[in-house]
Amino acid sequence: MTDRTSERPPDEQPKLKEYEGEGITVTFEPRRCLHAAECVHGLPEVFDLSRRPWVLPDAAEPALVAEVVRRCPSGALQYHPAEGPAERPDSPTTVHRTPSGQLVVRGDLLVSGATGERHETRVMLCGCGASGNQPYCDHSGPCAEPDDDVPEQR
Repeated sequence: MTDRTSERPPDEQPKLKEYEGEGITVTFEPRRCLHAAECVHGLPEVFDLSRRPWVLPDAAEPALVAEVVRRCPSGALQYHPAEGPAERPDSPTTVHRTPSGQLVVRGDLLVSGATGERHETRVMLCGCGASGNQPYCDHSGPCAEPDDDVPEQR
């Protein structure tokens, strides 16, 4: 596991944790994780929060790891295959508003924020404007944990 950085100041730089396998490398950006648990439910032999490192890319076939990583709605998990194409964006691009206000966007995206422009394929954007990780949702605002059954709390 290694951390990757670029030329940006450390306080603005997204921190990526990299888990390298023989057929696929998985990266994880903790600030974007919204704990949807698609990874741990989808492939518990690869993604296990009770061990360190918590991601073992070689514990399943690379194509299966890639399939489960693509389920991550926030884009906190990404993958890079050793061979073959990188993740292809959904086409057409889709935007879905969750009951609590976040925008789930999938497609060929260029997202502008404090860290500059980033090419993305999957993001969950802040719908309330209170996120400390703009434009990404971090569940810190009023849309964090509303009772979706009570309209005035949505």
